[in-house]
Amino acid sequence: MLPGHVLEGSAVMTGRDPLNIVGQTVAEKYVVEKLVGEGGFAVVYRANHNIWNKPVAIKFFSELSSAPVDQREELMESFVQEGALLTELSSQTASIVQARDVGTYTTPEGRWMPYMVLEWLEGRSLEEVLEAEHSAGRPAWSLSEVLRVIRPAAHALDVAHGRGIAHRDVKPANIFVLGEDARAPDVTVKILDFGVAKMITDNTQMKAALAKTGTNITSFTPQYGAPEQFSRSYGATGPWTDVFALALVAIEMLRGKPALEGDDLIQLAYAASNPAARPTPRGLGLSVPDEVEAVFQRALAMATTQRFARAGEFLQALEAAIGGAAPSLREGVLSGGALPGEGFGLARTVAATDPALSGLGTTGGNVTTNTPAMLVTSTPQPVAPRSKAPLIAAAALGVLAIGGIGAFVVASSKSDAKPAASAEVASAPAPSASAAPAPKTCPDNMVKIPAGQFYMGSDQSDALDNEKPAHNVMLAAFCMDNFEVTRDQYLTCSQSGACPRAGREASWPNITDKERDAYSPLCNGEAESRGNHPINCVTWRDAEAFCRKNGKRLPTEAEWEYATRGPDGRVYPWGDEAPTHDHLNACDKECAAWAKKAGVHVDVLFEDDDGFAATAPVGSFPKGRSRFGPFDVVGNVWEWVADYYGPYGPDELKNPTGPKSGDKRVIRGGAWNGGYNTWLRPSFRYANDPKVRSPAIGFRCAKSLD
Repeated sequence: MLPGHVLEGSAVMTGRDPLNIVGQTVAEKYVVEKLVGEGGFAVVYRANHNIWNKPVAIKFFSELSSAPVDQREELMESFVQEGALLTELSSQTASIVQARDVGTYTTPEGRWMPYMVLEWLEGRSLEEVLEAEHSAGRPAWSLSEVLRVIRPAAHALDVAHGRGIAHRDVKPANIFVLGEDARAPDVTVKILDFGVAKMITDNTQMKAALAKTGTNITSFTPQYGAPEQFSRSYGATGPWTDVFALALVAIEMLRGKPALEGDDLIQLAYAASNPAARPTPRGLGLSVPDEVEAVFQRALAMATTQRFARAGEFLQALEAAIGGAAPSLREGVLSGGALPGEGFGLARTVAATDPALSGLGTTGGNVTTNTPAMLVTSTPQPVAPRSKAPLIAAAALGVLAIGGIGAFVVASSKSDAKPAASAEVASAPAPSASAAPAPKTCPDNMVKIPAGQFYMGSDQSDALDNEKPAHNVMLAAFCMDNFEVTRDQYLTCSQSGACPRAGREASWPNITDKERDAYSPLCNGEAESRGNHPINCVTWRDAEAFCRKNGKRLPTEAEWEYATRGPDGRVYPWGDEAPTHDHLNACDKECAAWAKKAGVHVDVLFEDDDGFAATAPVGSFPKGRSRFGPFDVVGNVWEWVADYYGPYGPDELKNPTGPKSGDKRVIRGGAWNGGYNTWLRPSFRYANDPKVRSPAIGFRCAKSLD
């Protein structure tokens, strides 16, 4: 995250100089003094205006140095327009940071980049204030204290809203508090980062150019996102989107921790869009007057047309509600505030949430978490049943948020029509628990994969033809086995007569006697010592029968890929980090030694030892688990999926099930004898005869949540 302008001596002041420009003079008048903050998209330096002898902040949009030369003139025209708009808005209110200049600069190394000169502010962002207060054990804010900060912020936003302009990235990091005491009666507040993200996100050529550098852009921070920012099915973004975010900021101050909680983008989308649990003060355990709760219910309504149309209306209603409360209530909430020492900051664990969605750092906002400890033994550990309302598919999933660069967007008179003003605050409807859909849960040892969308397949240069083209797929929520089906689980089914017996011998078309002799001992069906290893040497029909007899089914190819890679297009299930022997069971030196002794050929992936010559007990490689939770989705054994094999098309699809017929079925995920990184990509596909019995093929089951 890129902080705003900060006090000299703040912790973000460092000796770093990423652009190597300290001491340089920009535009013949700004002498660069030191770095004050940096993010993935821009860096901010303090500089001195050598004519006025006053400090200024210069924000260099470093990531735009990759912009094509033929697009730079157009880009600068947009920068000038944004600077002019910011100057005009800040002339109407002192609560918007002022833009002083724009231009371009070429670093000593030859990097071209646009910059914007902003007024220098002495103070801290509200985010820094809240974190510092929590560290000091200060209690949560009272209603009247919250109003002192929200009032100038709302006034500033309302100036823009009056022009049909929305910020779309309101958050504590973009609310700057001048002076030492943020709770002072005369506190001065400024809104930061009325930035340039909109002109970039709307520029198709620019987005394409930045994508080549690995830069993805969105104009909001998911921890403060409104439902329409995650999915346009809720309506268009506009000033009412800022109302939602500003209400979340106010609740965070009252509560002592954010209103939307989640470890990744999907959980945050769920928290913003859950009709059964709105993030209002009372919904989060705070006791506030009825009038105050009603204001927040309306500000945080899921439907854009039910919210306050602009920040001024929200502020007016909140002032009336707080002013009408009893003095004791104005000074604070009755109960439920954060206790000293309660978890706070950017890294958070969601209480009572789905373990399948926890333990994942995200780049989709300002959330970073550490993987919670999880017991991994030689047998699968049961996962506690979960209870959640359905998650609406999020259109913006998996996109990187721009650190510290908010966005202003002019609301279109067509698609971004202003919602109709609603009735008095007291008439705002309260969420009805009785109207909430019944929670849907997954059985033990399964994890819930939330509804969502992703790009299935790959257009990378090294992708196989059958992985192309990448195409958008939307999926309903479903359950997935946390582990591959084990030998003992399958044996129980086959001994009861419900499932066919697993194969004792390896079998595939054109298998040689040497291969049969080498691979058959690795079939796990008769091996008592490998009871917690995945079942293998089973045909597609064997796998399908087991799942069906247990009230489940094989996952579709789309479900398997989504559960493995998630919506963010990661290269491997665990992220973009290259695979190691700690991530999965693939062909290592023990595998090579076995192959040499058996007289068969294998390709070695690791020179190190992952501990197993062939299959491993399920769950043995927690570092390689999918972002949604399932273990061993790559390596150990390939996994049968439901689909017949067929080529991809470019069309968007919803809950695809593959071709209606075919000669081969799809397997996914690579195996213990895999020697190629490409096999480990979630997008990699392989077609096989459904009658094959291989010690390198097993399966796991899925279950619909309809």
